[in-house]
Amino acid sequence: MLKKILIANRGEIACRIIRTARKMGIATVAVYSEADAKALHVEMADEAVLIGPAQASESYLKGDAILSAAKRTGADAIHPGYGFLSENPGFVDQVEKAGLIFIGPSAKAIRAMGLKDAAKALMEKANVPVVPGYHGEAQELVVLAGKANEIGFPVLIKARAGGGGKGMRKVDHQGDFPAALSSARREAKASFGDDRVLVEKYVATPRHIEIQVFGDNHGNVVHLFERDCSAQRRHQKVIEEAPAPDMPKEMRAAMGAAAVQAAKAINYSGAGTVEFIVDASDGLKADRFWFMEMNTRLQVEHPVTELITGLDLVEWQIRVAGGEALPLKQDELSINGHAVEARIYAEDAEKGFLPAVGRLIHLRFPGGDIRVDAGVRAGDEITPFYDPMIAKVIAHGKTRSEALGKLAGALGRTEIAGTVTNTAFLARLCRDADFAAGRLDTGLIDRNIASLTARAAAPTPIAALAVLAASGMVPSGTQKAASVMAIGPFEIWGAPKRSVSLVIEGTERGFTVEREGSDKWRIAGDGLDQGELHLQSVVRTDDDWTFSAGGVTQRCRLVQSGIEVTVFHEGLTHRFGKPQGTRGDDLAAGGDQVVSMMPGIIKQVLVAQGQEVKSGEAMVIIEAMKMEMTLSAPRDGVVAEVLVSVGAQVADGVSLVRLEVEAAAA
Repeated sequence: MLKKILIANRGEIACRIIRTARKMGIATVAVYSEADAKALHVEMADEAVLIGPAQASESYLKGDAILSAAKRTGADAIHPGYGFLSENPGFVDQVEKAGLIFIGPSAKAIRAMGLKDAAKALMEKANVPVVPGYHGEAQELVVLAGKANEIGFPVLIKARAGGGGKGMRKVDHQGDFPAALSSARREAKASFGDDRVLVEKYVATPRHIEIQVFGDNHGNVVHLFERDCSAQRRHQKVIEEAPAPDMPKEMRAAMGAAAVQAAKAINYSGAGTVEFIVDASDGLKADRFWFMEMNTRLQVEHPVTELITGLDLVEWQIRVAGGEALPLKQDELSINGHAVEARIYAEDAEKGFLPAVGRLIHLRFPGGDIRVDAGVRAGDEITPFYDPMIAKVIAHGKTRSEALGKLAGALGRTEIAGTVTNTAFLARLCRDADFAAGRLDTGLIDRNIASLTARAAAPTPIAALAVLAASGMVPSGTQKAASVMAIGPFEIWGAPKRSVSLVIEGTERGFTVEREGSDKWRIAGDGLDQGELHLQSVVRTDDDWTFSAGGVTQRCRLVQSGIEVTVFHEGLTHRFGKPQGTRGDDLAAGGDQVVSMMPGIIKQVLVAQGQEVKSGEAMVIIEAMKMEMTLSAPRDGVVAEVLVSVGAQVADGVSLVRLEVEAAAA
């Protein structure tokens, strides 16, 4: 048995590994960057070592620093989690050369599956079905475009390294191929250090179904059934579930056998996932699935497999790495019920899922039998340096319908203030008619994006309560706000009255708040229906509020910070901004500026001072939290000033490029 494990990762997966290690009586070592000095995984571990600055390239991707930390603390094994160095065979070589155990597959197995083109060729030899496409070495535009024509549009351009949808572009028409190829290569280079790609046939009605496999160092390999990850956006998984809806027994057996065959072909040891693309145009059929890639690590969505099998996959990883045989054989494994997982991100679904940052001033997760895997707590900061996932919420039920209902309810009870999140989007997806009925494919979210991301306007009583809270006229812990309040030197003898500004639905609005009696309040302003609303029986105990409006008593939770008022009411989160004045250089200046739409790092500046540009011409490329965005010229004009340089870190709303002001018409 291993005695001390260093976890070469951060966030929820580091916390997840620590919990299992603690259960097994194994000591843990955390590593952290300067940005993570106060992170939860650092607090949970028995020991922690600083390994570098905030940028992942200078900390979590520095194998030498991680190995130094392992030696200093006497760790005998390293668990890579997922992401970062988890699928880096060179790092595995370093670990083993240092006399340590890598909790994962061999470097040889990772190399075999690390490049998609080579992996597909290997799978073809192993008689595992593979998607039709070009997986060759030639990378010239003329060759790749010619192969795309032979395959037939639409096609997918895919980075040969990495995963997670990075370096992937769907191309519908021949004329779009050069630009899509250039974009895919640039993103692949930035994400994986390798800009080579492959081209594959695009399956029109695809489902993404993957098989969890597990091998040991004694020649045993089993599969732990399938997960359906078809609910995706930008090729990123959103909701994962196990087992796959409507999966026929014969197809499950065929896919499981193919996955085991794939793992055995590379002498695989540890946890891995074999991903398949499935043509669901005519239902699920045993001859309509093809190998896409193999992830040679633990997956983000592994909890759904754990819930339907009753197993701890991290414990299996540790035992296998320690030389033990797999605890169970294939015929001893079975499926119990259904499990669904949703990933909560700091991102704005209404604005194209732009990543967000912020301090988590309030954080409350659902209790009961809902599983929550999180790496943050209230007070922690969501920074632009890493993936913006806040937590995974996982529900288990006897049936898929029960599990989905539990998950939707759990998301509604999740309270997060301090940053925008995708919880409302996730809850809507759980209740979407097609998704709930199991009519899913990888295009489902895009088809229903308008309804899934529509803004839910705050009811007038909730907006009025937010205004009252922002006024500061109701102290905490009061049954009735009837005491004389010294709001101003001339108000003490009359009805207290105060002016309040609040941003509602993106517009700053002015209100007046007036106390009319012992427990009556009049809120007036153009942001309310009919111009005013009367609130009665207002009771506030810390963040819990009860009030009456129009004869209806309502309850909610309300949290304030220096920048906003957040109200949690009936499963929805309503955010009201507090005016902060103009940001930076008059950012809305008549289309004369290019402004960052998210916090991030400047990757490319494509224009220079004095250059003429056309409307829509690319000017700046910004990257944050594994996402790349190209910002374009708002109009024809001449560049007056470039305000940023490559490598600069910028905040949301910062002006990046300024155009010369257009001359007024004579």
